[in-house]
Amino acid sequence: MTGETLPPGSMIGVVGGGQLGRMLAISAAQLGYRCHIFAPNEFCCAAEVSAQHTQADYDDEAALADFAETVDVITYEFENVPAAPLRTVAEATPVYPPIDALELSQDRLAEKDFIREHGGRPAPYRAVDSIGDIAHAVEDIGTPGIVKTRRFGYDGKGQSRIFAADGAEPAWRNLGGQPSVYEAFIDFENEFSIILARGIDGEIRLYDPPRNRHADGILSTSTVPGEGIIPDQRAAASTLARSVAESLEYVGVLTMEFFTALDGPIFNEMAPRVHNSGHWTIEGAATSQFENHIRAICGLPLGETGLTADRIEMTNLIGSEVERWGDWLKKDQAHLHLYNKGEARPGRKMGHVTQLF
Repeated sequence: MTGETLPPGSMIGVVGGGQLGRMLAISAAQLGYRCHIFAPNEFCCAAEVSAQHTQADYDDEAALADFAETVDVITYEFENVPAAPLRTVAEATPVYPPIDALELSQDRLAEKDFIREHGGRPAPYRAVDSIGDIAHAVEDIGTPGIVKTRRFGYDGKGQSRIFAADGAEPAWRNLGGQPSVYEAFIDFENEFSIILARGIDGEIRLYDPPRNRHADGILSTSTVPGEGIIPDQRAAASTLARSVAESLEYVGVLTMEFFTALDGPIFNEMAPRVHNSGHWTIEGAATSQFENHIRAICGLPLGETGLTADRIEMTNLIGSEVERWGDWLKKDQAHLHLYNKGEARPGRKMGHVTQLF
């Protein structure tokens, strides 16, 4: 399908059934496309706004092959899905973003090495595969630091902080002795993300970088314009993101997270997908990240990314915070999004609100 345009009425396959898939399906429907969700859950919030739903494990190759036959293009809403089965179906059905980007994002060590090769600067880091490795890494880099599993970590999961050398072994055991990365703790001023969309034809559109604030390892708010983001650092981070997207022949929305430091931006991590820190774009940008992702993977021209208000703030509703939904509806220029995910467990993203000022 490379270089071709999928007409409205085509079916988009989405691997994953969470809130990102839900918002992708809503944007797809607005453009006249239908979505088929592939997820292991009997109930998932993306499926209730989609045309079809296949319930199967992500590594069920037979089910994935059947799913691929029903769709015209495949995308995914989160990066912790097995890449190998997707490679198999990609021989017949296009998969975007490219699977190389998916595999890269699934391995923190490979990701950091890749970023360094492209001129980016992660925090000082070392590979850790044993208790001996982590002891040497802590001695080499110092404390405080963070040990992170190389694979399958998000929203603060798969991480353990080390404040002194004697905490190295407990932290390693706390993560189950999995292959990991130890990295220096960064004294940063702000966190921000670069969100870009790249089309099949190589066209790139960048969004204003939001300033992000986290609580307990989970994104709490994203604010645009990103106050405190130094223009030179914003430019350097944007240049790096463009380089990464072009090197990977990327198609879709790509998100890269950074810290601001006195001597320049420090790369944190990348996500080959639409991102929580881009939820504000639904009301706050001329074209949302979700719509531009659909446009990109379907071969359509990308939409404008300019702001629709002077200031925009997105607030995540985590766990029981969703119970305040009625209060948010009383506010002018507050746009409420509830994901209908069922039980409001602690740490679970239940919805978000975007306010325009």
